[in-house]
Amino acid sequence: MTLDIRFRQDFPGFTLDVDLQLPGQGVTALFGPSGCGKSTLLRCIAGLNAAQGGRCVVNGAVWQDGATSLPTHRRPLGYVFQEPALFAHLSVQANLDYGRRRAGDAGQRVARERAIELLGIGHLLQRRTDGLSGGERQRIAIARALLTGPQLLLMDEPMAALDLARKQELMPYLERLTHELDIPVVYVSHAPDEVARLAHHIVAMEAGRAVAAGPLAEVLSRVDLPIRLGEDAGVVLDGVVVERDVQWHLARIAFPGGCLWVRDGGHDKGTSVRIRILARDVSLALSPSADTSLLNSLPVVVDALGDESHPALALCRLKVGRGSSSLLARLTRRSAAALNLQPGQSVWAQIKAVALIG
Repeated sequence: MTLDIRFRQDFPGFTLDVDLQLPGQGVTALFGPSGCGKSTLLRCIAGLNAAQGGRCVVNGAVWQDGATSLPTHRRPLGYVFQEPALFAHLSVQANLDYGRRRAGDAGQRVARERAIELLGIGHLLQRRTDGLSGGERQRIAIARALLTGPQLLLMDEPMAALDLARKQELMPYLERLTHELDIPVVYVSHAPDEVARLAHHIVAMEAGRAVAAGPLAEVLSRVDLPIRLGEDAGVVLDGVVVERDVQWHLARIAFPGGCLWVRDGGHDKGTSVRIRILARDVSLALSPSADTSLLNSLPVVVDALGDESHPALALCRLKVGRGSSSLLARLTRRSAAALNLQPGQSVWAQIKAVALIG
């Protein structure tokens, strides 16, 4: 399954101008600052916003071609808004039944019992929704969207209206459903932690345009156009827990090309996890050093050098081992000159901190 979208339309404050082919699996994050067009693009895909010069093809089915456009109710999609938009006078079960009826002839891609189990809402079925927490209501809204039989799930900042505690409550459920269901998700967010934990593919947007798009790890390791998830440039790597050091409360994470020690997050051996490494936490050396407090030192190859926001600084992309993984390192141009850094050069990456993000 693929999603081909092309929209060009003037909206108040910006012109939406995108031409993208998105994967038909996993989570694609539309990421960028407020007002850059993320939600507008999502609404165009859903048919909620008119884009006369657009084209939207989902798995070969034409949802829009120019002025010819399927109405939203005929597009096999589920839509989760910032606010849950539940029927407050109905029970949780009645809200879910509404979603199931809306599936109509499309049938159930996700069984009712499966949706209830995935979102952990079985104990809430007989309660009215107006007495539930924000996180509980959003879980019900997601389950209802799944029961409409969608081929595509659209989520517009589903955690934006939640406080930190409710976000932490909801995140594991989002991770689980994106791992266990074969339904592609387009997820709008300007929150770096959400993108780092959930996304497999990213579209970075600015002023109505997609400035970068591709697999998350690939886009985040670019030095020609650094994409910052929050305060700093850095990479996100998928790995597996291969060892736990009970004495020192550490875990060793294996990823394509190498291994790293991190603080033990309590995950069992064999668990898939994600780690994040910021460019500011990676230093370079021409040889390994034993006399250091740093636990992580990896042999790497300089892949590319790029500019940073200040002329004194540079970004260096590093290939790890023989795997497909990349790191970013920020260093001064003076240091890069002293090391005579060149593409293809073998060096050692010394990593000061690694964040386990789920």
